[in-house]
Parts: sequence; structure tokens; C-alpha cells
Amino acid sequence: MKRDLMEILCCPVCKGDLELEVDVEEEEILEGKLICNSCNEVYEIKEGIPNLLPPDLR
Repeated sequence: MKRDLMEILCCPVCKGDLELEVDVEEEEILEGKLICNSCNEVYEIKEGIPNLLPPDLR
């Protein structure tokens, strides 16, 4: 995932702002989390792909 995506991403549940927590970064973010500041939902980033499915669809 590229850092530029943070400008357009929002929480799919409540449309709140997401905070990025990076675990592994090379040229792109490979592992980490996106955390919603409003509803505290957590979305995993694995192998550079953020899983932004709502909790009931994961």
C-alpha cells in the first residue's frame, strides 16, 4: 500500500478518519493496521493490501 492512499481512505463503517500504524515498510507499506479514530475499528494491512471490508464481511 502506498502512503498516498491515506489521503483518500476513510472508515467504511462510519466514514471516520483512519490512523496508520506501520509494522513493515519497504518501498510501500507491507504490514500494519488502519485504525478508525471515530469507531475504533481496526483494518489489517497484509502483503501490502489493506482489508477494508466491514467486520461482518471479513
